[in-house]
Amino acid sequence: MGKFEITLRKNGEFQFNLKASNGEIILTSQGYKTKASCLNGVESVKKNSVEEARYEKKVASNGKPYFNLIATNGQVIGNSQMYASERTRDNGIASVMRHAPEAKIVELLDE
Repeated sequence: MGKFEITLRKNGEFQFNLKASNGEIILTSQGYKTKASCLNGVESVKKNSVEEARYEKKVASNGKPYFNLIATNGQVIGNSQMYASERTRDNGIASVMRHAPEAKIVELLDE
């Protein structure tokens, strides 16, 4: 089972990483000013991750494929890592679709 890990960045913002059952990070959030906003972001990922249309497949300037998960309001709610190929990127999307809806939330905060 996957999990969302909520952490505090050095700049004081909260962020989450969605990790697959093997511990690999498959989605990373933006920074949030409050923990409540970060938790709302997690819920948005859980809700939107099941819809294939919410994934924006991209290619970085260095040629590496990646994806963004987009909320219904058009905002990016999560970014993937860079992948070696489109096939591995698509596997990453499938992993988010599989893990996010039921992932538990773990807070790794030293507030």
